[in-house]
Amino acid sequence: MEEQVGIGWHRLITRLAEAGSRSAPVTLEGVSPRLSTVLRALGGDAGLAIRPATERALAPPRKLLQKIAGTGRRHALPCRDGEGLKLPARLDAFDDPELNSELALWLVALASQPDSRSSDGDWLDWNRRLCARALSQYPGLAGSYRRMVTAHLARRPSTAHLSAAQAEREQAVRKALLDPDVPVATAHATGDPHPVPLWLYPEMRSDGRIAARRDDPATEQAQARKPGERIGQRKRAEYVEDVDGRNGLLVFRLESLFSWSEFIPLDRTADDDDEDAARTADDLDHLSIARNPSTTASRVRIDLDLPSAAEDDIPLGGGILLPEWDWREGVLRPAHCRVIPMLPRDAQPAALPPRLMRAATELRRRFESLRPQASWMHRQTDGEQLDLAACNDFAAARLRGEACGEPRLWRRRVSQHRNLACLVLADLSLSTEAAVDNEHQVIDVVRDSLQLLGEALDAGGDAFAMYGFSSRRRDHVRMTLIKNFADRWGDAVRGRVQSLRPGYYTRMGAAIRQATEILRQQPAEQRLLLLLTDGKPNDLDIYEGRYGMEDTRHALAEARRAGLQPFCVTIDQEAADYLPHLFGTHRYRLLRHAQELPRMLPQLYLLLTGRSA
Repeated sequence: MEEQVGIGWHRLITRLAEAGSRSAPVTLEGVSPRLSTVLRALGGDAGLAIRPATERALAPPRKLLQKIAGTGRRHALPCRDGEGLKLPARLDAFDDPELNSELALWLVALASQPDSRSSDGDWLDWNRRLCARALSQYPGLAGSYRRMVTAHLARRPSTAHLSAAQAEREQAVRKALLDPDVPVATAHATGDPHPVPLWLYPEMRSDGRIAARRDDPATEQAQARKPGERIGQRKRAEYVEDVDGRNGLLVFRLESLFSWSEFIPLDRTADDDDEDAARTADDLDHLSIARNPSTTASRVRIDLDLPSAAEDDIPLGGGILLPEWDWREGVLRPAHCRVIPMLPRDAQPAALPPRLMRAATELRRRFESLRPQASWMHRQTDGEQLDLAACNDFAAARLRGEACGEPRLWRRRVSQHRNLACLVLADLSLSTEAAVDNEHQVIDVVRDSLQLLGEALDAGGDAFAMYGFSSRRRDHVRMTLIKNFADRWGDAVRGRVQSLRPGYYTRMGAAIRQATEILRQQPAEQRLLLLLTDGKPNDLDIYEGRYGMEDTRHALAEARRAGLQPFCVTIDQEAADYLPHLFGTHRYRLLRHAQELPRMLPQLYLLLTGRSA
């Protein structure tokens, strides 16, 4: 009974103390696609991802109810860093949902400014200048800005209970909000000012922290995540000494009990609950990470699912060294990745699966009608048959006494060849193990799509190749050979398709560069690079987030300069946020359901090659 009363009291006092509106919230998830479009339209950094902001600790003046409830210390504040724009997951600064939506657009307008990431110096004056520049550049936002400022000032705390310095600082904040064009003198006071939802905050930093080394295996392991694992909010972190306490006598003292916020050198086993660990991390403002000397054991644990050399696919050579774009340094690192061509092991020749027979027959009939047909060239100096019409004209001209010149009395049969080559690059990362329905996985849909597309292209007479790719760090990027341009489509290739297995990660830039090298060697005027994927670029090391995105974008730019036409087909429902930055506005197709891929892919091929059935 006491517990129930306590829970009820906690809920009541917390609800009364909450400053945000509970009746008119706007979720970031609902407006994120529109915000990404607006960010690009305003000329902002197109590579920025819009993500939920992590709550951070502040010390603003609090009301009595907030002190009783223990709230008002943690706030999700908008900020911009090198990876993206961080906005509150729940936008509830105002009682009007329309104002909350306008607030999201306003923050995107601020983030589109060139210096929206730099907050050196006075934070208040920096935001004032950002607001003034945004209003000058986008005057259509002036009315919305005035409405938001009026509503926000009505919610800001009174200065009656503030110290003189805090009251002076609060007045400076109000003046900067009301008239961003006029500089104001900033007052310094203890604590933090009440949060301003219309302004950007500095990115989260930890003073004096030890920077993670890029080549540190422990760092790579810490940055790894499984496909499909949640991402979003991030924490401040620093490296600390790994004091294991193994030396000396074991002495127990009550004050030596650890809390969650203190470091404890405990090696987690595979039996631990990852969900409990994630919830514990969410409760912390600051994470302390120690380098453990057992890095080899950690690596073994992560790699336990790797097959032995006898069970793995067959490597074709020692690998090919390719460059990789480092967007932080702005340089192309030469020979940074090793791409290993591989053949599926134990791939036996196989016929087309019976469930695909009917669709394949229809596709073959449709594409055969588009195959170039042989035609006759008339009035030639030599050929296979006499051209009767040319002979009659020649005889009549001679009877009339006309000068006939060299007689052209033959006709010759010629074949019309389509000058086109297509390379299909399929993502075979571990995320393709995800279930599509109760019976099938994404990899099953990919296999069926490759089978049907192969039947269609073979019937149409086009030159095409198929490869799959996955990766495990930069020194092991796997390019699985399914069909090269010299192979004939048949049971041997169908067997390779059926033997495809998902595994590892998605180092997309290296795979695109290798596909570009293969495709650019084809003597064709039109060369299409068709990418099938289900997610963003990622890998176990630093190839995550903005780094992987920018390397992929750089590889696609290289492909276009080589005369290729890259196009992406994806089932990632968040792809609209980043694919325009990678491929361009009209160079990708987002599928709502993976089952659409086998039926849609041949039709999409016809559209991309400028043909109609």
